[in-house]
Amino acid sequence: MSCKIHSKFQRSACLCWLVTSLVLAVHAGNVSIPNGSFESPLVPMENPFATPNMEEWQKNPQPIWYDPSQNSNTPWEYLMGTFYNVPYPGSYIDNADGQQAVFLFALPEAGFFQDYNSLSGTNLIPSHAFNATFEVGSAYDLTVGVIGGGGGMKPGVTLQLGLYYRDALSNLVMVAATSVTNSTDTFPTNTHLVDFQVHVPTVKTGDSWAGRNIGIQLLSTTAFDLAGGYWDLDNVRVVKTIALTLLNPAVTTSNFTFTVQSEPGQSFKILTATNILTVSSNWTSLGTFTNVTGSTNFSDIKTNIGQRYYRAQAL
Repeated sequence: MSCKIHSKFQRSACLCWLVTSLVLAVHAGNVSIPNGSFESPLVPMENPFATPNMEEWQKNPQPIWYDPSQNSNTPWEYLMGTFYNVPYPGSYIDNADGQQAVFLFALPEAGFFQDYNSLSGTNLIPSHAFNATFEVGSAYDLTVGVIGGGGGMKPGVTLQLGLYYRDALSNLVMVAATSVTNSTDTFPTNTHLVDFQVHVPTVKTGDSWAGRNIGIQLLSTTAFDLAGGYWDLDNVRVVKTIALTLLNPAVTTSNFTFTVQSEPGQSFKILTATNILTVSSNWTSLGTFTNVTGSTNFSDIKTNIGQRYYRAQAL
């Protein structure tokens, strides 16, 4: 037996005693990302309108293979930095968030990241400014504005956007990632950012990243034979979607019980009906509750009327 949610039941979750669980997202909010739009440090208003400095973001270390003398004496750290949105060629990036963005040269291993323990600039101690975690019961979406093709970048050059956590040895462990491939179809202009997303499904208790600090990585993954050119990136966003979920249905001698999982502090009411197609106004209310901790057990006295459906409707 399945439990179907119709449009009239939006912002609610439903199950019957034959169903294990159902999840319906009811609340979404932005996760605060320090310097997510790269507005600091301020770039000097003079040529070249760019700086290698990037506050709050840590750059990947220089790999063994990189030799500045073989790359126009360019220090590794100069392959990533912040620039002012000046007209090029003839117009601004028309959908930049703020006045600045970042550039990332398309060389293998060039990239930058941010998490709870990352270091920026010459800092030796992490600021811990980015303190978001993968919370059980929540899903996450990373969105980044991207422009490819800069500096004669070849078709097929790739960029990876990812969400990760650190394991016990502080290694970066990728949870989800999206690969962006440069082409004129994807990036017909160098003055308009294209949004790409990375999705992490609802975090479960047994997931290795549950409760771990969130990390964001923007990484050039191009092959050596395609290396060259640069990406423009801006407006890094993470949205957390908290689900109203009915879990762990169980039948005892006298009761039917289940767990309501939601955003802590969410108020909702429990509704019941014997037919899933019953109009919303005719479902019977069993009470109104506030889910103080984010997980509340509900119990209903078992009756002899047969199968019953339950809804937890957000208020």
